Amino acid sequence: MSCTTADSYLEASPREDDAAAELVSSNNVAKYVGLSSQGEFVLIAVESHGPINRDALQFLNEMGSWRLVETTGDVRASSFLFQRISVVVQRFNSVLLYDGLNWFY
Repeated sequence: MSCTTADSYLEASPREDDAAAELVSSNNVAKYVGLSSQGEFVLIAVESHGPINRDALQFLNEMGSWRLVETTGDVRASSFLFQRISVVVQRFNSVLLYDGLNWFY
């Protein structure tokens, strides 16, 4: 996970809502390019305040609306997927906040 509110990403953020997520994604794709030969590889970058990179959003929409609904039979499966991602981001944010508070003491 990368912190999209880090100084290295803040310059890109004011231009577009998902600019930091796109920057994280493009910076990390080169690291994992070898994985694409083993299967489908989609890097998922979620900004601390919510936006998701475009490739991941498209992939998650396809997974949720087609594969998960078909597999589970529950039309809410796509919503559950995005809610789960939201919970992970909130947990990561709480770790950042906790670490930041400890830094001051």
